[in-house]
Amino acid sequence: MRGARGVMLWDYFSKAVRTVWGEAGSVEWIHVTAAGVDTLLFDELRDSDVVVTNAHGVFDRPIAEYVLGAVIAQAKDSRGSLESQRRHEWHHRETRSVLGTNALVVGTGAIGRETARLLRAAGLQVRGAGRVARSGDADFGEVVASGNLSAAVGWADHVVLAAPLTDATRGLVDAEVLAAMRPGAHLINIARGPIVDEAALLAALSDGRIAATLDVFDREPLPPDHPLWDAPNVTITAHMSGDVIGWRDTLSAQFAANVRRWLADEPLLNVVDKKLGYVPTGAR
Repeated sequence: MRGARGVMLWDYFSKAVRTVWGEAGSVEWIHVTAAGVDTLLFDELRDSDVVVTNAHGVFDRPIAEYVLGAVIAQAKDSRGSLESQRRHEWHHRETRSVLGTNALVVGTGAIGRETARLLRAAGLQVRGAGRVARSGDADFGEVVASGNLSAAVGWADHVVLAAPLTDATRGLVDAEVLAAMRPGAHLINIARGPIVDEAALLAALSDGRIAATLDVFDREPLPPDHPLWDAPNVTITAHMSGDVIGWRDTLSAQFAANVRRWLADEPLLNVVDKKLGYVPTGAR
């Protein structure tokens, strides 16, 4: 870090920048190759003049497709079909349609908006949950306040977590919120693991009250002996919802474009509001 003016953080879970911050006096700009910057940010960085940018926009569509796939898989009981296949059992049954079902997308940033648009296209009714309640949103219609999430989740068949991890969202989905979900509802987490109280989620899954599709966890990789692996009604993936073929090239091209702007003394794209912890809606 000594003498560096710009830093590209490829390992977005790394805390190395904080460790060597005392040697980073010449750094002007840090780019993170992820949408979430929660691991990078710390008080000294927030208070500094160092500009932080992220991979805003790269993962929006892939993650939205993952969510739609999870919604359809839940409605069509793909998990049950796989289990029947493993047992060599011909198990005919009726499944559900996604048409007309309700999805609450928690997080109204770019990923949440792309998810809302794709779910609407598939025939779902969509609402958003964000910092401020409002009506008439172009993508969500109605946005409820995420601070009162327990009052809003009972409407939803699918609750999609797409919010950044901040002080306001850490532990947002707790036992109260999980208990307020309708019986048989489906929780999808493509945000960050600590947004959910994992102990409360395990209890809700074990009781059979809800189902879940989880791509992120408190600890990653998820330890082999973690009880979530064997919990009922859960699908687990390895933090891969946005990683479609070619994603590394896309990230590299995005960074190179910002480097060219930086060298030309032009405004950078995807500048993170370090106090909020994300790129504000409408920002370049």
